[in-house]
Amino acid sequence: MMINTKRLAATFTELCETDSPSRHEGAMAARLKEIWTTLSPDKSLEDNSTHRTGSESGNLFFRFNGTLDREPIFFNCHMDTVEPGTGVRVKREGDLFTSAGDTILGSDDKSGIAALIEAMRSIREQNLSFRPVEFVFTTCEEIGLLGAKALDPQNIRARFGYALDSSGSRRVIIGAPASNRLKIQVNGVAAHAGLHPERGINALILASRALAQAPDGRIDDDTTVNFGTICGGVASNIVPERVTIEGEVRSHSEEKLAELTERIEKIFTATIGDWQDPTGMSKGSPSVDFSAHLDFPLMQLAPESRVVREVDLAAKSIGIELAPVVAGGGSDANIFNGYGLDTAIIATGMTNVHSIREQVTLGDMVELTRLILALLTR
Repeated sequence: MMINTKRLAATFTELCETDSPSRHEGAMAARLKEIWTTLSPDKSLEDNSTHRTGSESGNLFFRFNGTLDREPIFFNCHMDTVEPGTGVRVKREGDLFTSAGDTILGSDDKSGIAALIEAMRSIREQNLSFRPVEFVFTTCEEIGLLGAKALDPQNIRARFGYALDSSGSRRVIIGAPASNRLKIQVNGVAAHAGLHPERGINALILASRALAQAPDGRIDDDTTVNFGTICGGVASNIVPERVTIEGEVRSHSEEKLAELTERIEKIFTATIGDWQDPTGMSKGSPSVDFSAHLDFPLMQLAPESRVVREVDLAAKSIGIELAPVVAGGGSDANIFNGYGLDTAIIATGMTNVHSIREQVTLGDMVELTRLILALLTR
């Protein structure tokens, strides 16, 4: 199977230079629809998820019935990029692609998209037999996996597939944590800080007391906690009435996730509940509103599972070995696994993602294209 490396490089460059920051994927979606239409899919769909994501585009689905009597699979990439991602210009030096300026490159996740396009172009041009396959391109992955959360999994017929969305090369991600998103509002009482401070209850002080007792950072090999933002108060001469803290708990153990979330809630509840008025002059009592919701579900794939076994065999067929990895981040694959669709994550070769030092090599994208072709035609 021949791969047109010159065309692959040109496609990747074009995609990177088509701006698509989260919620502004319209131009990218339009271009992908043009490209995939030329490959004659048996079904194309843009869903109506925009009202849930706020994106200019819905998620895109392209289905090919294939010619081999094999179980269907799907591939997923996200269309959006992080900022600074406007006005991207690609710089190429030999085999290496970087940003030419002060933006990200966009190889996250356009290296995966370019490889998928080149794989299907190769199949069509060389009249190769291939299995049934679906391609799912999501919006707003970088701001909370919003596109994947908003899609209807009934639009995907395949029961397992691959997200092309990890840094490094020759890696397959088989595990990723679940995450609870925390929002904690500590309520005090406002008062003039110079005239009658004793009438107030300082929500910021109460919040800091609770935070000082809360677990933070790496808890164990499975679990992390982070409090990422704190916001409150209106002026230096007003006792702050309200403080809002946002954070997260991540774990590869659902039991630990629930246990630690409950522990944090109890710390805040107890700290606020133990407050005593030192002067007897405050105009009320403090309270806390604690909310936690599952941001993304656990991803755990057994090494002997079908989705892992198939990509391992495909890799071996092209002369490479994939290292199984358990990662610490969340991605669309977590959401797909939560839908009951076994989804492994394949590394695309990109490095230094989410920075202006982002880069990828043509060699890595060629190897990824070969792996996709092996999964489809072997």
